[in-house]
Amino acid sequence: MSYAPETILRRSEATVTESLPDRLSTDPRSPFYDEALLARGIGIRFNGKELHNVEEYCVSEGWIRLAVGKALDRRGQPLTQKRTGTVEAFLKDPT
Repeated sequence: MSYAPETILRRSEATVTESLPDRLSTDPRSPFYDEALLARGIGIRFNGKELHNVEEYCVSEGWIRLAVGKALDRRGQPLTQKRTGTVEAFLKDPT
């Protein structure tokens, strides 16, 4: 049984749009970085509040990393603080 290439492409796109990864990072050096997904716009609800300064999240382990002010470490990366709680990831623009 064979499918047309267009059908296969549509099925894989549908899979990506319906489910978000368990863990995602905004740092390009991280193995959990996904530029295409971040370009679409990811929203994070942490303990019922929507946050905008999340650097990394993990839904299954229930934690997020938040940027702490404008402070940078010695490598020029933002300092982060890890918080635990209920994490929900969603697409800001589902289209």
